Amino acid sequence: MSSIKLYMLIFLTALVVAAGGTPLMRRLAPRLGFMDQPSARKVHTIPIPRLGGVAIYLAFVIALLVFEDPYNISQLLSIILGATLASFLGLWDDRRPLPAWAKLIGQAIAAGILVLSDVRISLFPWPAVNVLATLLWVVGITNALNLMDNMDGLAAGVAAIAAGFFLLLAAGSGQYLVGALAAALLGACIGFLFYNLNPAQIFMGDSGSLFIGFMLAAVGIKLRFPQNITAVTWMIPVLVLGLPIFDTGLVIISRLRRGVNPLTTPGKDHVSHRLVARGMTHREAVLTLYLAGGLLGALAMFIVNADRLESYIIGAAAAGIALYFLRELEWRAPARQEVAHERETQR
Repeated sequence: MSSIKLYMLIFLTALVVAAGGTPLMRRLAPRLGFMDQPSARKVHTIPIPRLGGVAIYLAFVIALLVFEDPYNISQLLSIILGATLASFLGLWDDRRPLPAWAKLIGQAIAAGILVLSDVRISLFPWPAVNVLATLLWVVGITNALNLMDNMDGLAAGVAAIAAGFFLLLAAGSGQYLVGALAAALLGACIGFLFYNLNPAQIFMGDSGSLFIGFMLAAVGIKLRFPQNITAVTWMIPVLVLGLPIFDTGLVIISRLRRGVNPLTTPGKDHVSHRLVARGMTHREAVLTLYLAGGLLGALAMFIVNADRLESYIIGAAAAGIALYFLRELEWRAPARQEVAHERETQR
């Protein structure tokens, strides 16, 4: 069987399991106490089940274990083990909030499992620096997806777009394991999105967002491009995941400027909230961010075969645009008004 057919089988299996399992989790959540209650910093006004992450996790794992090549099973299991730990931390936090330091330690341990199974960044000539970069990347992307889960359909949609580009990149370079991981993640996210688009019937919760973020980070590390040099290809996963990276950077800078803890202080200061503050509806804001994620993925596809000069021109242009929007979103009046309103509602 060709790799394309296997990718399709993995994708469809994950999609069907997620689409069938999410309604079951929606009915189970109230009985187990996994309900997201309304508050001043949230956009929903009624309690919403938040056990969708379990459906995403099960869809992903089932699809891979059924169709994955046994040759890759050792490294696959180590990746799933790390992702399971990240998801379990989120599930625990959904039921009974954990302190930020406990979640960070758990995520670092999960990232360490990747390192021990030789899933690590290889950009630098010093092994210790590569290990540190791997830990920072995995923990950073895991939390970036968690932070993006702030509006109906946003995190799952952005993750599906990123997984779709990772699948295309892996298929183009003949990386079966990476392609299988991306296909399973894509199917699981789309299957869940049937119930998570505005108005959402269920949330993924931290169990889903931390799992998805961990898997996207792992897939980004596993991608290899033998047709080009590492000094160029390191930018590819950064661009594909550029939207959650930008959103996290914006939130951290904004909260530090306001003198609040960026790790433990929630609020309506994300890109999506700021777009709504400028007059967009929630759906328009989410679709705009989908488009931005798609454009970043297209740039990443171009860099695969670009030379060093071309790739760094693209990277510099993307960084310049990011800085422009950072200024517009953080320093312009509508953003200040939204942040001021948020601080009032938290008092």
